[in-house]
Amino acid sequence: MDLIQPQREAPPSLTIFGPNPNFFLIFQNNPKRHQMPNKLNEQNTISISTSHPPNPTMVDASPQTLTPLPSPAAPSVAQPPPPPSPPKGFIAGLPRRPAVRVTSEYDSDTQLFLHKASCKLFEGFAKLKLSFQNNREGEISYPQIGFLTKYLSVLYDLEDRNALVKGSFDVGRLLQFKSTHDVKAQQGEAAVIASLGDPLYKLELVSTTPAEGLPRATFRFPHGEIMLEEKQEDEVKRVLSINGILKGQLMNGVCTAQYKDNDLNLRYCYKDEEMTFIPTISLPSNAVSFAFKRRFSPFDKLSYSYNLDSNYWNTVYKHTVGKDLKFKAGYDSEVRLGWASLWVGDEDGKAKTAPMKMKVQFMVQVPQDDIGSSMLMFRVKKRWDF
Repeated sequence: MDLIQPQREAPPSLTIFGPNPNFFLIFQNNPKRHQMPNKLNEQNTISISTSHPPNPTMVDASPQTLTPLPSPAAPSVAQPPPPPSPPKGFIAGLPRRPAVRVTSEYDSDTQLFLHKASCKLFEGFAKLKLSFQNNREGEISYPQIGFLTKYLSVLYDLEDRNALVKGSFDVGRLLQFKSTHDVKAQQGEAAVIASLGDPLYKLELVSTTPAEGLPRATFRFPHGEIMLEEKQEDEVKRVLSINGILKGQLMNGVCTAQYKDNDLNLRYCYKDEEMTFIPTISLPSNAVSFAFKRRFSPFDKLSYSYNLDSNYWNTVYKHTVGKDLKFKAGYDSEVRLGWASLWVGDEDGKAKTAPMKMKVQFMVQVPQDDIGSSMLMFRVKKRWDF
């Protein structure tokens, strides 16, 4: 009679997969290793295989079975950005062409065109300028060419064949030298400006070249300036004159006293957000005048001035729409003329800030004594960048 041998349970196993999917370890444990220690097939065994691992979906999800781990991604090395390509000129191998700015202006009153062209050289170190005028027939006048840097500028008149040279340089932070020389006239000026410890206090000495008499001395301070100058009254006599300006706060305004050529001009200016009042008196002539300005809104302003000594007066009304549109109208009793003008573009600004880089002014002048001779004038200024 055959004995039925009890079925032996499969020993538990543990499978570990490494980072390489073709490499894994299998651990088997025999629960009866204490009974048959001499048999190798019943002891603990370690199997090493380099074959492909079994499909994880076909492995029994028992506590002793580990699913394969995804292989870690290789660390990425940041590649340095490519070097910037050198700027290409308008012709291969040549440096970039400098930007050229051209401004043309026409005034119908003088019927003249004024043209200006400029470009920066050596990466902004210097500037080359050209200007000339021409009439409606195309005749060119006053051609000039200039070379300007921070410390030296040369302006050459092609028609006169004359050059005006200006130069300046600093010695430290407190001393500056300036010079101007007219080559054809062989005359000029030399100046030295010294800051007296504070930039608000400066002493300037100016001498003509060739030297004639004492240099002109000007002392500037926060509340004005005083100037000493030697003047020649006749062929042999020279006198020392004193001119100066003093400013200071007085009540709610600013008082200014200006002394020049033995005349003293006293001026007081009161100004707030809506009104400006400026009375003026001149001595020893005792001429009195005043100016009055009234702002009705941020867009409307009226100015009026009256001279009590001559009874002349003038008035101006101004209306603005933004910064690029302005209308002005006024009357001057001294020349007996009424006028009105319209500005398209900032009146005090440059053409490059105006719409389409163009400024236009239209003006109508109406003489009081001859209305039939009224005139319509205009001025156009346009800038191009190449």
